[in-house]
Amino acid sequence: MAKEKETMLDLLIDGKTYQYPKGTLISEIAADHQHRYENDIVLVTASSYLRELHHRVHRNGELRFITTADQIGHETYKRSCAMLFLTAVSEIAGARAACSTILHFSVGDGLFFTLADGLEADEVFLQKIEERMHALAEARLPIVKQSVSIMKAREIFRDRGLADKEQLFRTRLSSSVNLYSINDYADYFYGFMANHTGILKYFRLVPYMGGALLQMPPRKSPKVLGPVMDEPKLFAAEMEGEEQAAAMGIATIGALNRTIIDQNTREMILTCEALQESHISGIADSIVQRDGVKFVMIAGPSSSGKTTFSQRLCTQLRARGLKPHYVGVDNYFKNRADTPKLSNGQYDFESLAAVDVEGFNRDMLALLDGEEVKMPTFDFTEGVRIYRGDTIKLGREDLLVIEGIHCLNDRLSTSLPENSKFKIYISALTQVNVDEHNRIPTTDGRLLRRMIRDNRTRGHSASRTLAMWPSVRDGEEENIFPYQGTADVIFNSALPYELAVLKQYAQPLLFQVDQDDPGFFEAKRLLKFLDYIIGLPAEDVPANSIIREFIGGGCYRL
Repeated sequence: MAKEKETMLDLLIDGKTYQYPKGTLISEIAADHQHRYENDIVLVTASSYLRELHHRVHRNGELRFITTADQIGHETYKRSCAMLFLTAVSEIAGARAACSTILHFSVGDGLFFTLADGLEADEVFLQKIEERMHALAEARLPIVKQSVSIMKAREIFRDRGLADKEQLFRTRLSSSVNLYSINDYADYFYGFMANHTGILKYFRLVPYMGGALLQMPPRKSPKVLGPVMDEPKLFAAEMEGEEQAAAMGIATIGALNRTIIDQNTREMILTCEALQESHISGIADSIVQRDGVKFVMIAGPSSSGKTTFSQRLCTQLRARGLKPHYVGVDNYFKNRADTPKLSNGQYDFESLAAVDVEGFNRDMLALLDGEEVKMPTFDFTEGVRIYRGDTIKLGREDLLVIEGIHCLNDRLSTSLPENSKFKIYISALTQVNVDEHNRIPTTDGRLLRRMIRDNRTRGHSASRTLAMWPSVRDGEEENIFPYQGTADVIFNSALPYELAVLKQYAQPLLFQVDQDDPGFFEAKRLLKFLDYIIGLPAEDVPANSIIREFIGGGCYRL
């Protein structure tokens, strides 16, 4: 009997059609085309689906390769490196040690871990782990993906002492879960993974703040390891947030879900809010205790809750006998005709060049000299600065609470004496993680906040917010993050319970993103993430909560 003719598929790759046998591994196709890409291919889009490279092709269509220079590819690389690290810990110190090693949060381009009890994160031990990681990478070992039932996965996690993972899957409605393994080490990871260890070439391990920092390249330079970001104040704020969440018993999604199931949510919400108010009160005390402060400068990335925080800080300052006046730097925008533009022709509102720095300094110096100053308001509809008769004159108890993305950049307030400024950096530093080895990126919480607020206040779709988010992030990298270390204090505006509330508002918006939309994969990723969380009604969220800035129903004029 004659052998059946092999079925060939037509695959469109980079604008050209190639033929491959049906059932060919995508990894083999990627290897054929890798020479045209500067950075390693880690994922592929095929037939409107995002795929790992261990899949096979079964139909005609277009393949688009994702590299480590793409956001999703970069996150895949970091996640896979984390598994490589845990595998090396398991092989050198034992499986129990790997299970008890905790991934906390990102530090710059790295991931911060604390090791299991009994292990010292010193240079000798970490060098041994790093050498093993490089050996595993050079061996180009497959990262094997296996689907097991939820019940089987929970049993595996329970036997290995992974309590957070076991609890996470108690509320999963799906019937199976994907586990990944390198050699004998198997674990669950939230998100896509590389298909073999050979891709994981660029990393280093360094002792950091009592733990281990797994340093990796930034997305924009996927083959270059940069310096370790040393931001002790930011690190302390992140650790404090995690410790407070742990003390409340809601350090992971599984624990948060259990609290919601047990209907202890009102107490949880009020406790979270009380802790945050206590921090704001402490900042107010610091301002009062410092002589000569007339300008409280507040900056932070998008959707950090800067406006609500500023209003709540004003309330605390009034309670201490001061007379704060809120000033938004946005009111000092240059008229639209004078606003700089990006290379694509759009206005660059994120740049300091979009602000009338000279006019801002002139007014602030006049106020410092005791003069009465007419304060501007920017009309965003007309794109011009106007004056409505609002004036400020600073007396002994008066001070300005100034909010804007450039407030920590001394070029904004170049004429003001340094001792007259108190600088605050605010960001939503997520305190809750998925489980022991899976973190929640801080940017995800801010993206959900912004998506909800933009839809509620501006009528923007989730698709529009997703489309502009990369440029927002680029602006933050250039204009905000470099100055966070200059802050006198750092305020964490995230609330451990907030993702459960935001889910109720974000899910319907994300479901509206069409399959052919450029933001579809990101929307799908966020939907999958939110599916792990039990939703929480907003009825018990206080009117002065920072969350109200995004979901509405707050008591402040924003």
